[in-house]
Amino acid sequence: MNVHLVNPIDTAFGTAVITPRWLFVLAAATGDAFGDPEICDETLEHLNLDRIQKGDVVGIGIHTGNALRGYEIGRACRERGAWVVFGGIHPTLYEEEPFERGGAHVVVKGDGDVIWSQVLRDCVSGSPERIYNGGKVEPQDFKQARWDLLPANSYMWASVQTVRGCAKHCSFCSVWRTDGQRPRQRGTDSVIEEIVELRRRGFRFIALADDNFYPVTFTDIELAKKQKNQARVDTLQAMRAERFELMDRLSELPKDMTFFTQITMEAAEDTEFLDAMKKAHIRGALVGVEAVTPEGLKAVFKDFNLSGDNLVNRLKTFSEHGVHILGSFIFGLPSDRADTFDATRELAQKAGVTFAQFVMLTPFPGTVDFEKWEKAQDVTVGAVDGVPLTRYWLIPAHKRPKMFMPHPTMGSAEMRERTQGVWDSFYSFSQVWKRSRCTPNLRARLAFVFVSKLYRQMYASTGISTDSARVTRASNWARWLAVPCRKLFQAAPMPELEMPRAKLATQNPFRVVS
Repeated sequence: MNVHLVNPIDTAFGTAVITPRWLFVLAAATGDAFGDPEICDETLEHLNLDRIQKGDVVGIGIHTGNALRGYEIGRACRERGAWVVFGGIHPTLYEEEPFERGGAHVVVKGDGDVIWSQVLRDCVSGSPERIYNGGKVEPQDFKQARWDLLPANSYMWASVQTVRGCAKHCSFCSVWRTDGQRPRQRGTDSVIEEIVELRRRGFRFIALADDNFYPVTFTDIELAKKQKNQARVDTLQAMRAERFELMDRLSELPKDMTFFTQITMEAAEDTEFLDAMKKAHIRGALVGVEAVTPEGLKAVFKDFNLSGDNLVNRLKTFSEHGVHILGSFIFGLPSDRADTFDATRELAQKAGVTFAQFVMLTPFPGTVDFEKWEKAQDVTVGAVDGVPLTRYWLIPAHKRPKMFMPHPTMGSAEMRERTQGVWDSFYSFSQVWKRSRCTPNLRARLAFVFVSKLYRQMYASTGISTDSARVTRASNWARWLAVPCRKLFQAAPMPELEMPRAKLATQNPFRVVS
């Protein structure tokens, strides 16, 4: 029996930007008894079904966006006599769908770090349960990824997770429901061990793939104090201190390393934290701006963000402290008007946002937005080949609408055209070259230009257009751009690199908020 782990995707680019971490975490969870699993990331190359034999176990991880491709793979593997196991965010929300659509024998809900080995043992014995619940494992049970199974010369960035869960409750996000609102932080030693291994292998660019790298805000601590909940205050202060300890340790790693993460806007209030990020070589962060108007922010339950000039100043705070921003903006909110698109682009440029993504509002399962949208739909209206829009992920991509939530003033075609226009303008060569001045040398500047163009091709042209010919051209361009991009990010391996020592308590003061 062989174990296969598959990350499905419709379009293979030959090279990928960031390692799909879950593949290598489940590889670690597989255990020695079952041998090394065969890993297939379809971002690189589509699954070779000839590798699947009767009695093998095929683990397929899906989210909503790649569910349809995942189900296609599942059915094909079951036809070959393999045990088919689905896991990931989407099966956690829709546990019956993989059985109905994907030929599943088993569905795993929640985290797979601990439960995966049990699933394998039960498949070997021929009597797996139908549904397993992996729950939300505690940080000490997070598996370190099997980076020794990583294919060479395939990824630009590696990925390491330091915390799961997010205390926020944004209406368009499912993380706080699927991963919980209690941040679960890994121990610093475990995180540093993985990073050191990756640098030994030649990775110097690493994404800290966290739901929110800034899990404790000043507001959280002040609220606990007002409630006179000292135990809660102590817990939050300890979590905050652990973040600083991690960043202190990161600062001791080789100076050529660069980290990127995801963070909430509130971190701009905490300049000590931003300064620690800079010292730790965390040079960039994805920040969910979402909307630039008070009405838009209120609509997505994100009124803890600012708008207008206040938003510009808040975003500039990050860059002033050495942290570059990938701003995420949403179009399609009820408060959006035709002039919102240009206003958003202008604000992003005025605020000095280094990278940006402009997405059309999509109701993702597990979110508040989806629940409201689903309840308001007549399932007989707008169905495609008998599939209601409320299950849009089951509609083939070339037939799938790009806009699901009716807008009071704009239609789907106009929304798509205006969104594409913002991408085109923000990522024009002149604008990209201007923003590339933030880099330290010509090599880095060239890398910035290539990555900017690659990012646009992979996430804009293939994601917004309904024209299959344009999608194909964009995919081909992305495949071509990916080769020089990867080479620009490569570094010489450092096999002799040692673990940086933990600092003494006197050198690493407990950062508390008075």
